[in-house]
Amino acid sequence: MRAMILEKIKTPLRLVELPIPEPGPDQIQIKVIACGICRTDLHILDGELPSPNLPLIPGHQIAGVVEKLGSGVTQFKIGDRVGVPWLGGSCQHCKFCKEERENLCDHAVYTGYQMNGGYADYCIANARFCFKLPEEYTPLEAAPLLCAGLIGYRSYRMTGNAKRIGFYGFGSAAHILIQVARYEGKEIYAFTREGDPVTQNFAKSLGAVWAGSSKEKAPVKLDAAILFAPDGDLVPVALEAIDKGCPVICAGIHMSDIPSFPYSILWGERLIRSVANLTRKDGELLLKIAPKVPIKTQITVFPLLQLNEALEEFRKGKIKGTAVIDMRI
Repeated sequence: MRAMILEKIKTPLRLVELPIPEPGPDQIQIKVIACGICRTDLHILDGELPSPNLPLIPGHQIAGVVEKLGSGVTQFKIGDRVGVPWLGGSCQHCKFCKEERENLCDHAVYTGYQMNGGYADYCIANARFCFKLPEEYTPLEAAPLLCAGLIGYRSYRMTGNAKRIGFYGFGSAAHILIQVARYEGKEIYAFTREGDPVTQNFAKSLGAVWAGSSKEKAPVKLDAAILFAPDGDLVPVALEAIDKGCPVICAGIHMSDIPSFPYSILWGERLIRSVANLTRKDGELLLKIAPKVPIKTQITVFPLLQLNEALEEFRKGKIKGTAVIDMRI
C-alpha cells in the first residue's frame, strides 16, 4: 500500500510502499477512502506534541470501509462504512475509563500519533473506538466530523446553556459547530485573524450574528467563549469578553503559553477550562445529531501525493472549512 510517513520532526512526509497491516484481536482492517487534515497533525510534525511513535503514518480523521475483522470483533461486519477518531484506545479499567472519561486515561493511545493513522491506503484500528458513519454522509463529507467535529462538539457541550458564544478562530471545527449552535438557537460571534475579511464573511454566511478581528470587542457580553485557535494570548482577550460566571473553553490539544493577566478579568467566578481529546459518548451524540441539523461540512479535496502541500495551505490559514485527502485520486 501507499503511505505518507513522518520519519523526523520538522521534515516533510515521505511517500513509501508498505505491507498492508493485518488486524489483531479486537481490531478491524480499513480501506481508507478519506482522511481529514487537522491542526494536531501540524503539532505532531512541528514537535509540539512529545514523543510521536516514529516512523509514523499521521492522520486521524479517517473514513473508510471495513475489509477484515480481527478475532473478537462483533460490532462491525465486512463492508461497513466506518470512522476512526483521534482517540485510538484506552486501558478500559482505570477510574477514568470506568466513568466514561476515557479521554483522560493515562494509558490512552492516539491515532496518527502513537499508532499509525490514515494517510495511507489501509489502516487498522481498535473496533471499540470506531464509529459507524451516518448514511447521509459520503466518506469525504464525514471525515471532518471525526476530530474537528467531535472535539469541537465536546468543547461546545461545555458551554452548557450559554446563549451568546464567541468562537475564537474560525476554521474546521468552528464551521461545523456553528451549524449545531444555530440549530439549537444559539448566537455565534466569530473572531478571526486581523485583516481576514474572507474568513469573517465565511462565518457570516454560516449564520454568525457578528464577525470581526480578535482585537475587536464583541457588541455584547458573551455567555461563553471557545478558543479553537491554539493561541494562549487569546485567553485574557476572551476573559474580558465574557460575562461573570461564564467559561472560556480552550479546545486545542496544544496551545502557546498563556500570558499573565490581572485577576480582575478572572474575578466574578469566570472559568478557564481545557478540553482533552474526546470520549466515545461525544462521538455517539454528534453523529446522531449531525444528520438532523443537518451539518454540511465544507471541504477542499487533495490527493495523497499533495499531502505536504495541503498541510502548508492549512498552516497558512488558506483552507476554508476542512482539507481532506481523497485516497481514490
